[in-house]
Amino acid sequence: MKWAESSRKQMHKSANSVGSLLVEGFHYLGLFAIGGVTAWASVGAFMAMLDKGQASVDDILLLFIYLELGAMVGIYFKTNHLPIRFLLYIAITALTRYLIGDVSHHKAPDVGLLYLCGGIFLLALSVLAVRFASYQFPSSKAIDATGQVIGSPVEK
Repeated sequence: MKWAESSRKQMHKSANSVGSLLVEGFHYLGLFAIGGVTAWASVGAFMAMLDKGQASVDDILLLFIYLELGAMVGIYFKTNHLPIRFLLYIAITALTRYLIGDVSHHKAPDVGLLYLCGGIFLLALSVLAVRFASYQFPSSKAIDATGQVIGSPVEK
């Protein structure tokens, strides 16, 4: 019976290794795809600005959105943690971009302006809450894709 138990453990270890390989491979493939598409879209937006001959505030804010998306992918690649603050920054920038475009190009300000400003204010409060919570209640140590604690000496 010991051979059955050792075979079961070996099979479990092999299945975990293959499963981890497949999940991590999909994880990296997805990150490279998202990063590549973000870079492609930002280059396309930049080229459209060059073709137009000028950059509006909307265009510049769009580039900031692409920058934040790229930074978020880079941080996620390095730490395996998705920084929620970056999503909030992207949402704030997107609402600001919409607000500027809506007010300057389309119509006179109305109650929609208050909704947009209220949304930006709530997102800013959310950033404050997330920062305060992460300072007050730090999470466990960050672990990279190899299972090593980030910032600790590598064990041999």
